[in-house]
Amino acid sequence: MDLLVAGGGPAGLATALHAARAGLDVAVWERRAGTVDKACGEGLMPGAVAALAALGVHPPGHDLRGVRYVAGPRRAEAGFRAGPGRGVRRTVLHAALREAVLAAGVRVEQRTVRRVEQDEDGVVVDGTRAGHLVAADGLHSPIRRALGLDRPHRVRPRHGLRRHYALAPWSDHVEVHWARDAEAYVTPVADDLVGVAVLTTGRGPYDDHLAAFPELRERLAAARSAGPVRGAGPLRQGASARTAGRVLLVGDAAGYVDALTGEGIALALAQAPAAVRAVAGGDPAAYERQWRRITRRYRWLTHALLGATRAPLVRVALVPAAQRLPWLFSAAVDALARPAGERARAVTGRGSG
Repeated sequence: MDLLVAGGGPAGLATALHAARAGLDVAVWERRAGTVDKACGEGLMPGAVAALAALGVHPPGHDLRGVRYVAGPRRAEAGFRAGPGRGVRRTVLHAALREAVLAAGVRVEQRTVRRVEQDEDGVVVDGTRAGHLVAADGLHSPIRRALGLDRPHRVRPRHGLRRHYALAPWSDHVEVHWARDAEAYVTPVADDLVGVAVLTTGRGPYDDHLAAFPELRERLAAARSAGPVRGAGPLRQGASARTAGRVLLVGDAAGYVDALTGEGIALALAQAPAAVRAVAGGDPAAYERQWRRITRRYRWLTHALLGATRAPLVRVALVPAAQRLPWLFSAAVDALARPAGERARAVTGRGSG
């Protein structure tokens, strides 16, 4: 076997698809059976939609035309210039990718990785030999930890909670509602369903966090909950490197800053072909350089926005500033909407958009 992929989420399945297209003998090990749900915002940026389409994957959902920031009566919105994004249920996305992987002839097995060994010729995973291993085993990657690549961070941890509501979307934008200590992300994922994810440093039940957004809570009051609350976190996860010999980390396993900018799936879809190119070229270390290029914009923007909004005065001023400087807000949204890794144009003034 040329490549073993540990993790059958979107990052691992996309990696397997690219590997199959490159002519590699590839298999996927995933410890959970069937379609897997996960707490996430479920909004695919235009770059992610394009990356999926290039793989022949077209998950149904609800078109997204842009991003709207909301703080009380204040609003600021910007459209996607690169075409629509798409709100897609995580389970729908997973099912579409899994179907494509199986159609490509990739073996998908329900197995858990327990032991990884390496030598000059490849890796041995629980007795199975492969040329390389891609660890796409999620935010709290056991393989990253076992390889000694975990890099702890001394910041106040943020967590995410998500619930779906049986309700017709009232907007074709992702709405980001800002409160003092949390944000709520409203994403249409079908004609009769919206997802509402809350990111916060606080702990407590979902409904307690939703109380920080009275206008949003009132809008949702009459809607039926469509499924359980799902949680994820701590969101900030670091890795000292993305490669260790013949093992490559892809997706959240490679390190994650925050869900604030909504680029998680887009980044995974861009990392997957970069990892496969490094494997096919016999130079896994090249993936580290590509990972840094692909994630540079995300890391810069997310660190900057997180750092700035830790200050209460900045959080309060954020949406009014976006209202007063619509060209700047539009440029920031446009940067996020581009395919991950694409070089952004410099924002030098009002006419730069």
